[in-house]
Amino acid sequence: MNRYDLILFDLDGTLVETAPEICDAVNDTLRHFGFASVSQGQVNDWIGHGTLELLIQALASVQNHSAETVRHSTELPAIAAIFKTHYRARCGTRSHCYPKVKQALVHLKAHGLRLAVVTNKEGAYTQTVLDAHDLTGLFDKVISGDTLATKKPHPHGVLACLEMFGIHPDRALFIGDSSIDIATARNAGVAVWAVPYGYNMGQAIADSKPDRLIQDFGALIEISDSAHP
Repeated sequence: MNRYDLILFDLDGTLVETAPEICDAVNDTLRHFGFASVSQGQVNDWIGHGTLELLIQALASVQNHSAETVRHSTELPAIAAIFKTHYRARCGTRSHCYPKVKQALVHLKAHGLRLAVVTNKEGAYTQTVLDAHDLTGLFDKVISGDTLATKKPHPHGVLACLEMFGIHPDRALFIGDSSIDIATARNAGVAVWAVPYGYNMGQAIADSKPDRLIQDFGALIEISDSAHP
């Protein structure tokens, strides 16, 4: 008997390394408006709350403004529209799955587990990334940052999956790379494991105290062969 019936995954920094192409799109946008570029490290630290919030952080950095000032500026909608164009062009071009991700997903699905993505990335970009890496068919449900009225760390996305599949929280596991993911899982009452290689706003993921820290997705292959306690 499987230990879990449903495994939910974050996308950016957990399943797929997407930061390089996100950085490309941000800098394409900044150059379009005559601003200085930002670094890959900065972009890595801004990932987690969706691309609009990331763009806001980048603009705040290069304009020496507060994020709140940028968020309410009259110029933001026009800049965001240009960013969307650049990110659509860049999405899927320089990203790649992390080690053992596809192998583990195929293994889990073959053993009858339900698999879902719960990400704060907007739906159009989520789908492009999943398609680019042949992951779409492996998931039973994908919830993006604009699928519901709320985003992580609100538990709505996780709870919606539990309800959809009729699964008790004790039988679900969330896999993520950030304190946002851990808070989401805690808010939903499900177990949470974390990977150390993703994007956690410059902080060590161990400090957020996941139930387990795994080095890569190889640890997930063990799940399907473990008996429920």
